[in-house]
Amino acid sequence: MVRAIWNGKVIAESADTVVVEGNHYFPRDAVNAGYLKDSDMYSVCPWKGQAGYHTLEVDGKLNVDAAWFYREPKTRAKPIENRIAFWRGVTIEE
Repeated sequence: MVRAIWNGKVIAESADTVVVEGNHYFPRDAVNAGYLKDSDMYSVCPWKGQAGYHTLEVDGKLNVDAAWFYREPKTRAKPIENRIAFWRGVTIEE
């Protein structure tokens, strides 16, 4: 079971993650949506496409743009469609 933890809380937990470039992408339904806030941030990867972001809010603390996803990934990145990855201090436990 792989877990994403921030501020002492489990943000996501799943045995079904996809690892791309060293990042675990969790199924969206394995992520606690109560910790996600929408963000206007986006970035573009040449082979994955446009990434959107979420800010994490846990017990009143914010981790801005700490989760990202590809709503419509390019063909080579289809395995991460409907999945979310984390960074910026989010601990991944395997």
